[in-house]
Amino acid sequence: MALTPQEVSRIAHLARLELQPAEAAAMLTQLSGFFSIVEQMSAVDTSGVEPLYTPLSAVQEVLLRLRPDVVTETNEREANQRSAPAVEDGLFLVPKVIGA
Repeated sequence: MALTPQEVSRIAHLARLELQPAEAAAMLTQLSGFFSIVEQMSAVDTSGVEPLYTPLSAVQEVLLRLRPDVVTETNEREANQRSAPAVEDGLFLVPKVIGA
C-alpha cells in the first residue's frame, strides 16, 4: 500500500506532529515500507492456525500459573469511606462538574 504525501500529512496532523518537508518524505518511505510488510503478512493463509497465548507455546508446553479465584480481602468499605466528605448508600458523592 503506497501512501501519498497528503495521507502522511493527515497522519502527522492526527498524531499532532509537525513535520518538516524532509521529515515528511522520510516518514512517507518508512510508513509505505511498514504497510508493505503488513500486506505481505496479510497474504499468508492462517486458517486453521490456533492463536497463541504466548510465543513460547509454539515450541514447548507452557503451563499457565493461575491463582485460585477466591476472595482474599475483607470488605473495608465503611472504613475507607470515613474520610470522604460525602457518602450515600455506600457510594462516594462528588460535585457535578458538567453543566446542563
